[in-house]
Amino acid sequence: MIQTIDFHIPQCDSMKKYPDELFYIGNTALLQKPKISIVGSRSPNQYSRNLIQEISAKLSQAGVCIVSGGAIGIDTLAHKAAGANNTIMVAGTGLDKRYPTINKNMILDIEKNGLVISQFKADVPSFKYNFPLRNELLVALGEVLIVAYADINSGTMRSIEYAIKMKKDIYVLPHRLGESDGTNALLQKGIAKAIFDINEFVSKFSQIQNEDGIIDEFLQYCQNAPTYDEAIGKYGAKVFEYELMGKIDIQNGIVILN
Repeated sequence: MIQTIDFHIPQCDSMKKYPDELFYIGNTALLQKPKISIVGSRSPNQYSRNLIQEISAKLSQAGVCIVSGGAIGIDTLAHKAAGANNTIMVAGTGLDKRYPTINKNMILDIEKNGLVISQFKADVPSFKYNFPLRNELLVALGEVLIVAYADINSGTMRSIEYAIKMKKDIYVLPHRLGESDGTNALLQKGIAKAIFDINEFVSKFSQIQNEDGIIDEFLQYCQNAPTYDEAIGKYGAKVFEYELMGKIDIQNGIVILN
């Protein structure tokens, strides 16, 4: 059921103009969580696909909600890796449209378990000029923006312009010359920062909580894949306790999150 958001979203104050109306289907509690926006090409290379899935999954495990636009390519990978219950899709149409059609099942899953949000009333189709507006909202909701893959003249670069105006940090994947020329140009100009270590990046934004809703310091520590000996030295019996609960696993002498 499409509903109207009747409360203020502070992150939207960074937009040129706060939206006149915002519509949603799903769980608005996700708006209260730490959020990171992810954008990128509809046809990324395999390297980008693999890394953005890893980054999205690990951020989600760390309690960070993933915000993206529901398009094919990077958006879809980010939503699915985060899990429907920890992702926000920002739509460029009315919420009755479930666009693009190829992602209808994914969108329905996010509606049921996560959150789909839009500035557009029901029945509004996918007009070309909707998507720059969609991208501004998408960028505004996240604490930072990750750009997985972008060509110089791609629509993704418009999202980067919004992030710059909003003074948000921009992160990109390090690409080879001749690939993702848009993000490589951002690195060259010092506009973006490269993600060289995924675990280190995730740890900056980690919000892993225990059953009482309290940040779990031990699980945050385990995100960086410490050695078993290091973990025992720092946390002692907690390592055994969390392993028995199935929250961590020990593989080749390294502690990893389950």
